[in-house]
Amino acid sequence: MTVVVDARHLHRRFGKLVAVRDVSFQVDKGEIFGVIGANGAGKSTTIRMLCGILRPTSGSATVVGHDVLQEPEAVKRSIGYMTQRFSLYEDLTVEENLRFYAGIYGVPRNRRRERIDAVVARVGLDDRRRQLAGTLSGGWKQRVALACSTIHEPPLLFLDEPTAGVDPISRRRFWDQIHALAAEGTTILVTTHYMDEAERCHRLAFIFRGAVLDQGTPAQVIARRRLRVVEVEVEGSTLEAAAALRRLERLDELSFFGTVVRIALRDEPEPTARVVGALREAGLRWRRVDEARVSVEDAFVAMVHEDARREENAA
Repeated sequence: MTVVVDARHLHRRFGKLVAVRDVSFQVDKGEIFGVIGANGAGKSTTIRMLCGILRPTSGSATVVGHDVLQEPEAVKRSIGYMTQRFSLYEDLTVEENLRFYAGIYGVPRNRRRERIDAVVARVGLDDRRRQLAGTLSGGWKQRVALACSTIHEPPLLFLDEPTAGVDPISRRRFWDQIHALAAEGTTILVTTHYMDEAERCHRLAFIFRGAVLDQGTPAQVIARRRLRVVEVEVEGSTLEAAAALRRLERLDELSFFGTVVRIALRDEPEPTARVVGALREAGLRWRRVDEARVSVEDAFVAMVHEDARREENAA
């Protein structure tokens, strides 16, 4: 089996609210697949349907060979599931939590010690085994949650906003663990609204207002936006420079990064020349004007703008 997740035209309504609309994608074995979008976009609802927790209003999906509508319990037994608010028992030690989840996930008794030792070593919890989970910091709790959700060696791991509220160092270490798991053959589906994390995935699906705007590798998604990005460090007011640069044709987005103004232009063959021309016309001086790498965040913002233009034209 190469396709581990196959979602086909998933819809989910809550009364009059359409939370997910016509979502389709496939996730291959050993892949890190990111479902990317802002808070409230429909990411968690999609994950809950794929985990067999929430029944789709319409559409279908198979997960690890099991139909989510007909075999939700088989789906749950075949996956690991970790959320931002993973249910650790704070009055139990790290090892007691692991022992509990080993039982919940059906790890045979004669293998539980071996599996606990393995996940403790993997995520670096040796010195914390006897510490109460409630006394751990957010980053350490995250490690325990990952250990608990992988103790039964699931072929597929769902991570729903797993790094929200975690410090940058812990986030990086967490992603190192994710890539190590994927290299060993575990398929991982992760939701996040952090665009820097999106660039760590093999492939992506971008969700906005419950619908998939685009999907593919980070490079493919970026290329389809046809953006060029220029960064300007001006002498004087960045607001004055921004006012001049906002008059550029083909401007997709303008943003501030300290003393730098970042300009994304769409379908512009000579972005640096255009920016320099706008600054000169406004009588402004600059320290540097450089073309920069287009990021996944630039691409996502451009997709949202594209969606708004389609809606406006359809009105």
